[in-house]
Amino acid sequence: MKLLLINGPNLNLLGTREPEIYGGQTLAEVVHKLACAAAKRKIDLLHFQSNHEGELIDKIHQAKSDGVAGIIINPGGLTHSSVSLRDAISGVGLPTIEVHLSNIHARESFRQTSLIAGVALGQISGLGSKGYELALMALDSYLRPV
Repeated sequence: MKLLLINGPNLNLLGTREPEIYGGQTLAEVVHKLACAAAKRKIDLLHFQSNHEGELIDKIHQAKSDGVAGIIINPGGLTHSSVSLRDAISGVGLPTIEVHLSNIHARESFRQTSLIAGVALGQISGLGSKGYELALMALDSYLRPV
């Protein structure tokens, strides 16, 4: 099974950007740990990060033709503003789990609304990088029920 991990704008700065909010791990460390967890579950994890909305949308559009079964996405700040990203997720019809390192519901009011949540299978927020692992487990269970 193939899953796509997408990280949006500014997540390339993990480890240096506000570590008191987003943690001290770099994006490479987060992805490596998740790839190891995926391999144990016999999942091929593809990863894509971009600071550009259109590139994220193009990657989501391409996912189905690439044989991707589901998506884990941390849309970053686009969570709260991108109807186009929401439409891309909805349009491809792949089960998607939204992940946020910080608890967006406990932050500034403009961060408390997710345009993505309504088209996602679920949302994991506020558990740091562990949220990615939980999303992987949830998506695996959803796609391969016991």
